[in-house]
Amino acid sequence: MGALLEVTDLTVQYPTRFGLFTAIEGINLSLEPGQIHGLVGESGAGKSTIGAAIIGLIPSPGYVAQGDIKLLGQSLPELSQKAYHKLRGAKISMIFQDPQTSLNPLLTIEDQLVETIRQHSGHSYQEARDKAVALLIETGLENAQGRMSEYPHQFSGGMRQRVVIALALCTDPDLIIADEPTTALDVAIQAQILDLIRRLANDRGVGFLLITHDIGVIAEITDSVSVLRGGKLMEEGKTAQVLGHPRHDYTKALMAAVPRLEEKLDRFANILSDEPSLPTPELLWKVDGASDQFATDWLLAGERHTASDGPVLSVRDLDVTFYTDRQFSLGKGTAVRALQGISLDVQPGQVLGVIGESGSGKSTLAKAIVGLVRPSAGRIEFNGSELPLGRERARTHPSRRKIQMVFQDPYSSLNNRRKIEDIIGEPIRFFDLARDKGEQRRIVASVLDLVGMPQRAMLKFPHQFSGGQRQRIAIARALVARPEFLICDEPTSALDVSIQAQILNLLKDLQAQFGLSILFISHNLAVVRQMSDHVVVLKSGKLMESKNSDDFFAGPGDAYSRRLLAETPSLDLLLGA
Repeated sequence: MGALLEVTDLTVQYPTRFGLFTAIEGINLSLEPGQIHGLVGESGAGKSTIGAAIIGLIPSPGYVAQGDIKLLGQSLPELSQKAYHKLRGAKISMIFQDPQTSLNPLLTIEDQLVETIRQHSGHSYQEARDKAVALLIETGLENAQGRMSEYPHQFSGGMRQRVVIALALCTDPDLIIADEPTTALDVAIQAQILDLIRRLANDRGVGFLLITHDIGVIAEITDSVSVLRGGKLMEEGKTAQVLGHPRHDYTKALMAAVPRLEEKLDRFANILSDEPSLPTPELLWKVDGASDQFATDWLLAGERHTASDGPVLSVRDLDVTFYTDRQFSLGKGTAVRALQGISLDVQPGQVLGVIGESGSGKSTLAKAIVGLVRPSAGRIEFNGSELPLGRERARTHPSRRKIQMVFQDPYSSLNNRRKIEDIIGEPIRFFDLARDKGEQRRIVASVLDLVGMPQRAMLKFPHQFSGGQRQRIAIARALVARPEFLICDEPTSALDVSIQAQILNLLKDLQAQFGLSILFISHNLAVVRQMSDHVVVLKSGKLMESKNSDDFFAGPGDAYSRRLLAETPSLDLLLGA
């Protein structure tokens, strides 16, 4: 059987006022029917550009400068726009990273599926609807017939991704390009989507080009892989060979940065990163008297609770109830118990990992601890003192300073209209931690140094930084409050594997240096393995298991915990390569 897709010497360029920018250069790859080929690399490696070039959606003014793309022997760059439009959808479909933005929020699922099917076929409305229902059933959506009339916002993330996959299958394509299809999903839903992709490849003979920075996903599902860096191909071949026995230094560095379930590392080593390099003037610019040592001394000089035998944080019988379809006049609605009788302790200097699927109550627990959500029952104690709940906790309450939070998305948690100096300086001003503006400026510059950012970053805005750099800035903002307890809510889920490793190393260093206690929330069990001393597992608002981290990963006692571990993508398949 001939190749389904052949990419030969592909180069894509973008004209800019500074000259031509080469996004990808001399890329070669081949894909057979029913095969899953992975494209792996960090942000900016060119993965999505390859997908856009194949489907003919390179953003203007970019263009294919060199090379050829053949689908079933037909050269795609030679097609007219009209011919490409007919091919797109009929022969090639695409699954995007965020299903929420891929679906029209104003149209029902039925409207969107039926319209797509009828656009590419001669089916009547009823025939198209029957096919749409059959596709939803094939993708594993429960009660597909009954949910056709619902809107995208009424589905969970995993359900929406199933709808998007059904949408991609509507026209019976030969090739599907899946661009980060599991990044935003928890481990259980991710496993279901990966199983679905493999089944479609096997049963339908559909070729998949899987774009992701998740090495575990690549190892779990792909037949072959291409490793990209800076728009160039570093290494390619059978997945087990490339990832199990990498030849290129960059591939070796990527594999060294992947968190493992089977062992806990003190640090991640040999990290090569594609984060933007900083010019020398950026690194040389300094604030008088500012240094990472000044930051260390200043943070350690803060008032701290004297360590005792008791936990730094104690949660007892915590309930949180939300109401849906709330009636304005009566304040009543359908009750949803987000947390049910949760009890846990965090010891001084301990990292407590919180694991669970989407909707398990992880983020609700964090928000209840910091006072953003009011529990309906239970109590929270910090350093032996009971905390006021929800809005009863005044902004001036000592715990507001001592408990800080690092959020999942640093881009949305940082004010894009303010410079970094103002953003990091705000907690210093609010908690009156500096004598004057000069000392505040020195503290901000020093803490930036401490988290691995140049001091000159304080003069810029959040949009001028990469995702990993913004997360470092978010950590710096949390640190300047001189906290004793840090809550990290999915702090690395949106980051590339090497940047994730750098942030995890940073958190490990800060935790050891300042004796921080940390509540670390993640749906990535391998990341929790690297960070946590103790683990708790949540499901539907209930605590299923609480165990020492080493004992938990050696053998969890609860059936749900065992299922989560079993569904986590593993690199074990590479060991026999």
